This record gives sequence, structure tokens and C-alpha cells, in this order.
Amino acid sequence: MAGGNSTKSRAILIVEDEPLVRLCAVDAVAAAGFEVIEAASADEAIQILERRSDILAVFTDIQMPGSMDGLTLAYAVHIRWSPIRIIVTSGRELLAEDDLPEGGLFFAKPYDPTEICRALREWTL
Repeated sequence: MAGGNSTKSRAILIVEDEPLVRLCAVDAVAAAGFEVIEAASADEAIQILERRSDILAVFTDIQMPGSMDGLTLAYAVHIRWSPIRIIVTSGRELLAEDDLPEGGLFFAKPYDPTEICRALREWTL
């Protein structure tokens, strides 16, 4: 979009099973100017990804109920939808760069929402 807000043209999928944590992430990412889509599980996230082609990034927690955790989701997204960027977060695990799909980022909880938004903005430049 020439002259427009490029962040609004791409959506961020936030995958978090804890409603209050998800709400905080949604509010921060939306305030940064992105369209936000929410999912409470990796299974729900996959269904959304199958229907939408405008998702720039998936921001996922690791520990979630369902058929896969967030790290498995991250690798599934990387394989099937390789242009989509990945951010993984956890309050229980610490991941190194080698634990993530290529180009993925990790933020330990509690994370600074401005750091997440900064990374997302860099990906839209």
C-alpha cells in the first residue's frame, strides 16, 4: 500500500491458551497497528492458517492443550507456510536459537510487549 500503514495489511496470529495473557498480547500488537487474529490452541491456529493468506507472523506460547504444543506448531508453520515469521514464548522453558525454526525468535515470559512489537515492525519494513 503506497503511502498507507503497511502493518494493517498483514495480520499477526497470537496463539495462547491463557485468556488474560492472550488479551495482553493482543492489545499490545493491535496498539502497534497490526490486525490481530487469536487462537487458543495450535489446532485452532492451523485451521486459521488454512483459511487466511495474509498472516505475517505467528506468536505462540509453547505449553498449550491439544494435539501439538507451540514449538511443534512453529515447525509446522515453518514447513508449510515458510514465509510466515515465528515468535515463540514460554514461562517454563528457555530456548536457544538452534531450538527454533530458521529465523524464529524466542521471548521468555514475562516478556516486554514493546520488544515483540519492535520485531514485528522490523519484519514489515
